[in-house]
Amino acid sequence: MVKLARSVVGCFVLLVTLAGVGGSRQPEPAAGWRLVVLGTAQDGGMPHLGCLQPPCSEVRAGRRPAAKVSCLGLVNAGLGLSYLFDATPDLPAQVHALTGGTLPDAIFLTHGHIGHYTGLMYLGKEARAARGIPVYGTRRMAGYLGANGPWSLLVKDGHIELRLVRPDEAVRLAGGIRVTAIQVAHRDEFTDTVGYVIEGPRQKAVFIPDTDRWEKGSVDIRTLVSRVDLAFLDGTFSSPQEIGGRDVSAIPHPMIPATRELLQGVRARIYFIHLNHTNPEWRGGKDIAREGTAFDF
Repeated sequence: MVKLARSVVGCFVLLVTLAGVGGSRQPEPAAGWRLVVLGTAQDGGMPHLGCLQPPCSEVRAGRRPAAKVSCLGLVNAGLGLSYLFDATPDLPAQVHALTGGTLPDAIFLTHGHIGHYTGLMYLGKEARAARGIPVYGTRRMAGYLGANGPWSLLVKDGHIELRLVRPDEAVRLAGGIRVTAIQVAHRDEFTDTVGYVIEGPRQKAVFIPDTDRWEKGSVDIRTLVSRVDLAFLDGTFSSPQEIGGRDVSAIPHPMIPATRELLQGVRARIYFIHLNHTNPEWRGGKDIAREGTAFDF
């Protein structure tokens, strides 16, 4: 009887061992993270309100798809987790594209311009009536939302829960994800502005969709990008001539050609995002972010 018991135990151990090394082993859920481009346009989207020229006219004529406002999503179907980076006016469609409609487990905001936070309105009682969605932002961003309507009602009624990010301090999230805010220079009328370094089990990305020229800020963008695998960077304009009639010094985004030159030779894959409707780069290029592109993360 003892010999039989030992034999059964031995067979069980052998089967467990073989299951661990065989081809039928199930992957760890943490390996299922995907980083998804959910939008590529500047705050006004594309087609842009009042724009009757290409590429907007091509969208209106049905010859090319519209573009949603710049946004990234991170999702792991196995773990049932998802995170959103910026809350755009296109939030309902972007959440649908990311999860099929399930609300994200947290939202990270870069700053207080219309394309980057106003999607929070869909979490209120007029739409989803969400409960306690964590919304991360700087102290100024959180203060702005908490003190100004209608956003303050989202806080008061418990639809969102404000959480602070501090530059260069990592936020650890479920599923082994780390997110670190990076302070950048921008037009900070109501809030300050950050980008995010997003770290997954396999890759690391930086997301800076909206900033003034790189030399104006404290971030050494070449050093930062050299330390990541994927970089999604402000591609608002290609040249000052795009915006005739306006003072370009008042909207001093880095120009795409200058950023390309600055980052020449770095190892990261670079993608430009947040394109203005006037940007000729809408015609396409290998380093222009494309909505729907997903990366194993």
